[in-house]
Parts: sequence; C-alpha cells; structure tokens
Amino acid sequence: MNAEIRRTKARLLEGVPKLQRLALKKVKGLSQEELDGRNELVLSLRDKIEAVQDGSAPGNGWAASTSYTNIRFDTNVSDGRVDSEYFQRTEESGQFKQEYEMRRMKQASLCLDQGLDFIAEGLDTLKNMAQDINEELDRQEPLVDEIDTKIDKASTDLKSTNVRLKDTVTKLGEVKAGNAASHNTCTRIEACSC
Repeated sequence: MNAEIRRTKARLLEGVPKLQRLALKKVKGLSQEELDGRNELVLSLRDKIEAVQDGSAPGNGWAASTSYTNIRFDTNVSDGRVDSEYFQRTEESGQFKQEYEMRRMKQASLCLDQGLDFIAEGLDTLKNMAQDINEELDRQEPLVDEIDTKIDKASTDLKSTNVRLKDTVTKLGEVKAGNAASHNTCTRIEACSC
C-alpha cells in the first residue's frame, strides 16, 4: 500500500514541471496576478503531493497506542525456561491483539484517506488548468483557421503572379530580341545622317 502511494506521488511529481511551464505561459486576457496565482497553485500542489505520508519517512503518521494496564510479566521463572503453557492465548490477549489490529487498520485507512484527499485536490487543480487551456485553444482556433485561409490565398496569388511574371519575362525576351535588330538599324541610320 505504501509502495503504491510512493509510485503515485512520483508520477504526480513528474508532471509538476510541465504544469509550471504551462502556468507561466502568457495567455491573452490574463493579468499578471492571475499568472502568479496559477504558478502559486502549482507550487502548492507540489507541496501537497510531497506532504502525503507514504510510510517512507520516520514519523509517518503512526501514533503510539495507549498503554494497556492489565498486562503483567511473570518474573518468577525458576529455571529460566518458559513452557508453551505460559504463552497460550487468553481472552485478554486476544482482545488486545484485536484492538491493536483495529487501530492499525484505522490509522492506515486514515493516512490513505488523507493522501487520497491531497491527490484529489491536485487532480482538481490539474482539471481546472486543462479546462483553461482547452478554452484558450477554442478561442485561438478561429484565428488559426483565418491565418490558414490567408496563407492559402497568398500562396495562390503568388503562384498566379509567378506565372504572369514568367509570361512577361518571356515576352520581354522576344521583344528585346526584336528591338535589338531594330536598334541596330536605328543606330546605323543615325550614324549615316551625321
């Protein structure tokens, strides 16, 4: 059970840096205070995840049970040996063991409940952030579509312009070749008239 809690904590802590990057990402329409608040939420989430008790550290939440006053130790063993009758289970020892097991299970359940509460709060925060991101994507989708349409139109216009330019350059090449011959004739005429 503690190992499962540690694994879950590790997985959650792996996602915290990504959340920090997302929280610090500037979003149109959010004030600086809201950005700071998002970052503080992520930092508090990390603290809450680390605060979940998983049994790996001393002081893991197990409280000492109250002392049981009816237990007596027999110090009058004559030869130092203790026979099997001495350790036989009595009703009193059975009740003590049952009480111990119940307290242990209750404490484990309490620790698990607290850990799950912390994890639930973290998941709620993640859910809210994911919804905010989704809303922002929904707001930006029409802008991206508009940009895509404009790029397609510009690309079509560019292809059309390139075709016309090629035709113009081809015509200029033909005209220039014809003009070169007439230019030579004009130059000869001018030279003769001088």
